[in-house]
Order: sequence, then structure tokens, then C-alpha cells
Amino acid sequence: MGSNDFVTLFFLVAAVLIFLQLRSVLGRRTGNEKPPRDLFGTSRDVAGSADAPEAGKVVTLPRRDVAEDEQRYADIDAVAVPGTPLNDQLREANRADASFNPKEFLNGARMAYEMIVMAFADGDRKMLKNLLSREVYDGFDAAISEREAKGEKVKSTFVGIDKADFTRVEVRGNEVLATVRIVSQMISATYDKADKLIDGDAESVAEISDLWTFSRDMRSRDPNWKLVATESEQ
Repeated sequence: MGSNDFVTLFFLVAAVLIFLQLRSVLGRRTGNEKPPRDLFGTSRDVAGSADAPEAGKVVTLPRRDVAEDEQRYADIDAVAVPGTPLNDQLREANRADASFNPKEFLNGARMAYEMIVMAFADGDRKMLKNLLSREVYDGFDAAISEREAKGEKVKSTFVGIDKADFTRVEVRGNEVLATVRIVSQMISATYDKADKLIDGDAESVAEISDLWTFSRDMRSRDPNWKLVATESEQ
């Protein structure tokens, strides 16, 4: 046997001895091993707890809706002082309809207000039908019909909305009703069939304060709200 073969055989025997020694060490349990990492965040070993489910049964993981509830209530507190009747009403509405977000609702009410006011001025019945309840639509339609019969025209310019705040929110069975005070700025003038100004002012900006009540049936798949009542504060 040459010297090179002897060296190779020596390292081979050494490698086998090291492997056997490592296996004996790595395969031995000392009792001080750390338990496997719990990726689900449970505080106790499920298999060794008194409440452990029997084999084959589904393990119910803890619900993670606490943070969501806190966020929803924070959104409500941002528009209504905590502890007030209005805050309580908003929370009740949110519990009844989890999709009800007060901030988003007020943004939608602002847009709906402008669309409805301008549709009424333009006599756009199709637009009004999509946004009003039947009772409110009938009132708007009657006013438009009377205006048309007299040959009158309304010219309006919507300047903007200064405020939009809740005044009352109520849950009635499957229905949520939200009343909003909307303060807007508009230029509005009504002319007769001879184009003579008979109401309003074509040059001045007028402040208008309205109380509008919107409603939505929680059973409906339609997420849109309808205007169900109007009241002017002027």
C-alpha cells in the first residue's frame, strides 16, 4: 500500500468515527430542549392542556376582532363626543350594521346632497328616483311639475358645503335612519317664462341649512342610502 492510500484510509476512518460520535450526541435528549415555537400565539401547549380537544376535532383559533372594534369606535368618537347620546346612537347603529362607518357616511351624504339639490334644480327626475324614497320623490316630482306648468326655470350654482354633522341616528327593526344637518352655500334664482326673476338672487351666495334624514334597510344587498325626509331650518 502506498503512502497516499494510507493517508486516504486514515481520513476515512476518522470521518466515520466523528459521524458516529455526533449522532450519539445529537440524537440524545437532555430534558432541557426548548419547546417548538408557537406560531399561533396561544399561551399554553394545546396537547398538554386540560382544555385540549380530542383527536380529530377542529381547534377553534381565537377571534381577532378586538382591534377592528376599537378602530370602529375610534371612528365614531372622531365625529361624536364619547359618552353623549349621539355617540351611543352611532355605536348602536354600528353594532346593528357593521358596514356603517360614520366618516364614510358623512362624505356620502355631502355628495348626495349636492346631487339631489342640483337634480331638483334641473328637473332631473331619473337622478332623483335613484336617491330618494318614494314619498320624498313624489313631493319633489310635484314641485317640478308645478314649476314646469308655470313655465318657470331655476338656475343654481352649488358653491359648497360648510358643515355636515349628525343630529340623530336611530335603529328601527331592520332599518337604520341617520339625520344630518347640512349647511351649504348656493346661488339660486327662479325665473318665470318671460325670464323675469321671481325668487332668489342670481348674484348673491345664500347660506342654506337643512336637516336631511337618510335610511337604509340592513336586509338589502344594496349598500346605498335613500333620502326619506327633508326639513329646512330657515
